[in-house]
Parts: sequence; C-alpha cells; structure tokens
Amino acid sequence: MNVKKSFLIELERETNNTGRILDRITDDHLDWRPHEKSMSVRELSTHIVDLHSWISKAIPKDVFDLKTDFQPLKIDSVSELKAILTKGLVDNKETIAQLPDDDWLKEWVLKAGDWEIARLPKGGAIRHIITNHIIHHRGQLTVYLRLLNIPVPGLYGPSADE
Repeated sequence: MNVKKSFLIELERETNNTGRILDRITDDHLDWRPHEKSMSVRELSTHIVDLHSWISKAIPKDVFDLKTDFQPLKIDSVSELKAILTKGLVDNKETIAQLPDDDWLKEWVLKAGDWEIARLPKGGAIRHIITNHIIHHRGQLTVYLRLLNIPVPGLYGPSADE
C-alpha cells in the first residue's frame, strides 16, 4: 500500500464518521450550546466540516495564510453541511490523487499574517493539523449529542447507544 492509498482510506473513514454524527442532528439543534463559552452545534459542526475541506483548499498551497486564504464556512441547515461534506470528499480525493509523491514530504506552512502557526511536511499537516483537529472537535460534538440525549454513534467501535 502506498502513502496516497493510506491517506485515502483514512479520509473516507473520517468523513463517514463525521457524516454519521451529522445524521443525528437536526436544524432545531443548531443554535444549542452546552455553556455560554462553548461553540453552538452550528459553529462546532460547521468548523468540523470546514476542516475536512482543508485537504483540497490548503494542502495544495505551500503556505496557507488564515488571514488571506481562509473564509469561514457559513451554513443555514444540517442538509447544507451534509452536502458540503459530500462534495468535499470528492474534492479531497482528487487533491490526494493529484498530489505528487515528492509533495508528501514537502514543507507546508500554516500562518495567520506574520504569525507562523506550524511548519511541517504536507503529509504531517494532513494528519496533525487537519485530521487530528477534526477528531478532537468531533469528540466535542459527541458530548453535545449526549447532553442533548441524542444517541451517540460508535465511531471506532460500538458506543453505549449501539
């Protein structure tokens, strides 16, 4: 198995896991938040779906500047989020398929204006900056499901609700 195939498998599984959570929420949940300092379901789920798109939007660049290259996603419904996630998977697969083998180890920089946030190989950026970040926030969203008394899907094995 080559590097691309490995990332494609992970990409599909993580995208499917996000979709399984989105399947559990409704538009009525979008403005709920567990605490005034917490993101709402809309903000958190939108951030997660937005991060999925970074493979196709950020990784092809050598430098991704949050101040100039990033436009936060805004949504009105869960169905809109699901459609964006589905289209994003297609775009991400194309990006990975087209990424030259040498680029996996090519340096990638994440910055916000003059502030350099991270500098690492593109393959590491996909794993550390994107995938791990998605998993972290998706874990938060599963806690929201629990607090809303919505059955939590098993993402890496059965959940207490399955």
